[in-house]
Amino acid sequence: MRPQRLVDLLALVALVLLGLSAYLTWSSADPGSGRPVVDFNGYTVTKAPVTLALASVVAIVVTKLAGTVLRRVLAALVLLMGAAAIGVALRVRPDVDELSRIRPELSQAVTDRVTLDGGPAPWFALAGGLALVAAGLIALLTAGRWRRPTARYERDPAAAASDEGADQWKAIDAGEDPTL
Repeated sequence: MRPQRLVDLLALVALVLLGLSAYLTWSSADPGSGRPVVDFNGYTVTKAPVTLALASVVAIVVTKLAGTVLRRVLAALVLLMGAAAIGVALRVRPDVDELSRIRPELSQAVTDRVTLDGGPAPWFALAGGLALVAAGLIALLTAGRWRRPTARYERDPAAAASDEGADQWKAIDAGEDPTL
């Protein structure tokens, strides 16, 4: 598989995983005493994984249009965004006080004890961050070998040397149809 395709695939996988981390349960709080368990999805806890995923996908798309130097800069940026997503997945663990600001029924004034459990969302964010780091690293190492974006639209030097284009314009000026 070509490095460009692999980077595209990894960025797409990262977008899906980080997007899933926003909608899956990041943390669950059980206020006890027969009250219902309160689930907090990833987007409620932190908006960082989705933001990092979207920014990374935009950066990957721009690498298709960029030269080698800008491509390397964007690849390093994607690598850093992947590291940030990993950091968010490993460090963001809200405590009871933070969650009670979001949902007042978890406040210490209302309940004696709140039990917190983690959900699967941080694991998806971690996997998405790893995919972004891999995409950024591969793009950084192989950016010089990628096909230039304008290579398919450039004229062939042999065709540019011929006067065929000029002859067609002369035929049009003379009122003839050069396509016949």
